[in-house]
Amino acid sequence: MKLFIKFDFNTICKKVLETKLEELDIKYKILAFGEVELLERVPSETYETLNNALNEYGIEIVENQKSILVQKIKDAIIEMVFNEEATVNVKSSVYLSEKLEHSYGYLSNLFSEVTYTSIENFIIIQKIEYTKQLLLTTDLSLTEIAFKLNYSSVAHLSTQFKNATGITPSAFQRIISKRRSIAQQKN
Repeated sequence: MKLFIKFDFNTICKKVLETKLEELDIKYKILAFGEVELLERVPSETYETLNNALNEYGIEIVENQKSILVQKIKDAIIEMVFNEEATVNVKSSVYLSEKLEHSYGYLSNLFSEVTYTSIENFIIIQKIEYTKQLLLTTDLSLTEIAFKLNYSSVAHLSTQFKNATGITPSAFQRIISKRRSIAQQKN
């Protein structure tokens, strides 16, 4: 039997953080997505244990100031793209500048310097991943998804999807449908 699962990255990450911090009896306060304030001094052995435990889940403690800001940029982009309540109808450059209180030029240069890719490419990748998730887990049409992700047209979304994945969203849907029907036939 095959299960198709919908999940929220933010909720999963927060739950893992809470669980590991509580297991190690570390007093903390979650400030925002990707930001935790430790409310007491943590012995180096405990800190290392926490770091290793989080690494098992692909969660990394960021200590370099540039890397911290880049992680905040990534978190803000993910929050912007995966926003369930409503679409963010402001330009991403304005959104990031206001949220992170830095000029977009500075954020863009820093992001490129640290990640070797542009903020725009990272946004496109996140939008395509969210499109895949929506195609897999909802009955939204491509038009509805394009609107939700603030694309100017379905054609623009389809072009970016094909450039990122090598196939069109329609082909992606057909492949998923075919896999599901094969899986159902096996059961």
